[in-house]
Amino acid sequence: MRGGGNMQGMMKQMQKMQKQMAKAQEELGEKRLTGTAGGGMVTVTVSGHKEVVDVEIKEEVVDPEDIEMLQDLVLAATNEAMKAADELTNSTMGQFTKGMNLPGMF
Repeated sequence: MRGGGNMQGMMKQMQKMQKQMAKAQEELGEKRLTGTAGGGMVTVTVSGHKEVVDVEIKEEVVDPEDIEMLQDLVLAATNEAMKAADELTNSTMGQFTKGMNLPGMF
């Protein structure tokens, strides 16, 4: 049967790409992205895997009379950090899907 070698070559290429994707995923976990709120009063740091790894709150923003404001700042900083992690993931992992030319798929 003709074309068997071509299929084998395609499988090897797919395996190579899977390894590269796994490595890129691993490296994403080591990246650190930050989000800030309140002019830097609250800083949240997340990994590229979107795990919160650090929260810094400046003393002067802690007001027992206004816990809601502090909660809003933490929320805003966390969302900003998560958005940065999403953007990094999309740009890092997007390289594997763009320009993908898989014969027989269309």
